[in-house]
Amino acid sequence: MKSTVLIVDDEAGVRSALSGVLRDEGYAVEAVDSGEVCLDRLSRAAYDVVVLDIWLPGMDGLATLARLRERRVDSPVVMISGHGNIESAVRAIKLGAYDFVEKPLSLEKTVLVIGNAVRQRRLEAENRALRATVDRRLTMVGEGYAMAQLREQIAMAAPTNGRVLIFGENGTGKELVARSIHALSRRRNAPFIELNCAAIPEELIESELFGHMKGAFTGAVADRRGKFELADGGTLFLDEIGDMTLKTQAKVLRALQEQVVEPVGGTASVKVDVRVLAATNKDLPGEIRGGRFREDLYFRLNVIPVFVPPLRSRDSDIPVLAEHFMAELAREYGRRPKRFDAGAAMGLRSYPWPGNVRELRNVIERLIIMVPGDVITLNDLAFLDGGTVQTVDAAFVESMPLHAARDRFERDYILKALAAQQGNISRTAEVLGVERSNLYRKMKGFGIIPSRRSEGEDDSGS
Repeated sequence: MKSTVLIVDDEAGVRSALSGVLRDEGYAVEAVDSGEVCLDRLSRAAYDVVVLDIWLPGMDGLATLARLRERRVDSPVVMISGHGNIESAVRAIKLGAYDFVEKPLSLEKTVLVIGNAVRQRRLEAENRALRATVDRRLTMVGEGYAMAQLREQIAMAAPTNGRVLIFGENGTGKELVARSIHALSRRRNAPFIELNCAAIPEELIESELFGHMKGAFTGAVADRRGKFELADGGTLFLDEIGDMTLKTQAKVLRALQEQVVEPVGGTASVKVDVRVLAATNKDLPGEIRGGRFREDLYFRLNVIPVFVPPLRSRDSDIPVLAEHFMAELAREYGRRPKRFDAGAAMGLRSYPWPGNVRELRNVIERLIIMVPGDVITLNDLAFLDGGTVQTVDAAFVESMPLHAARDRFERDYILKALAAQQGNISRTAEVLGVERSNLYRKMKGFGIIPSRRSEGEDDSGS
């Protein structure tokens, strides 16, 4: 598709010469002779670039430019004038002009400036589209108490440089929380670098984290920067930190303490400025007792604990999430979104979702592909039964000590009770049959932060 240019100049010779050159360069060109006609054209159509003369009969170019900006016309404007001076150029730039070219026009220079303006406009459009995609991916869907509390924790933690330990089951969205913290932080314009500690072989993880020098080991054919260096000035997200070996944990601890890293095979230390966010689905205090995780590293990472609740503890959000994923996947596959009937909606809420939000998204993707009609019924969800829950629960029991399972149940139970009471701690304590002070202690131990409304409630619980 050709890029479009609108030329606004009262000299017929300029309009003709510039239009001819631009058409030869592959542009679609229109030309008018006044600011009033320019405004009329731009009210009916969009142009990739406007070439606007300053000296025009009636409304001059600067007044026309000001009116364009008032109307929020975002086309880049290249100003031209045979009476150019520094004052006019400065005024034009302040009003939002892309560039300024003096008459007599150098056609070659003018074509170059217009080409740059077209490329700038395309880059801005691509950036807006990319930002919209990123913003959609960073959307935390859900309006229940548990999600409101999670958003509050993120909002409090994000503007600081404090290290954050995000814990929760697989599939709950721990990476989304980390990205949201970065996006709301002062480091948002710096890199966000992530590393899944469970996905990297033990012999390569130090190289991934700290980099290596050429010849440090077989296959090290060139120097390579590690994740700490790549994240300099920004955020490093260490996912599945509980799977890191003790040897690597010791080196990560030194990097956190001293903010320096030493590449594998190197002798010189590299200074870095990195905020570390970590995530785990493991019971790290239990790992410490078992000698598999360093206690000093745990305390370094766990400055701000953030708990991501499992989907079963916020079942009121399931229909909202299902609709969100349906709309997202419909766009991705170029299909019409399907509708859930009452039975299917109830079935989604009653299923325990052992795989959490990740499993729900996968189920919605299966439904949008495999269900032929526009309405999803309870029968379309039959594949969720058949022993899936039992199998996952058996593995879950085998992999978790009793005390950790008890703590997890109690934490989920408190979250559900708080949600039922809209976050009111006095009423929640009454429903649970515990003292309010005792409930506060348990919430603090589980990393559950009271909402600001709860903190302001009086002793009567009103």
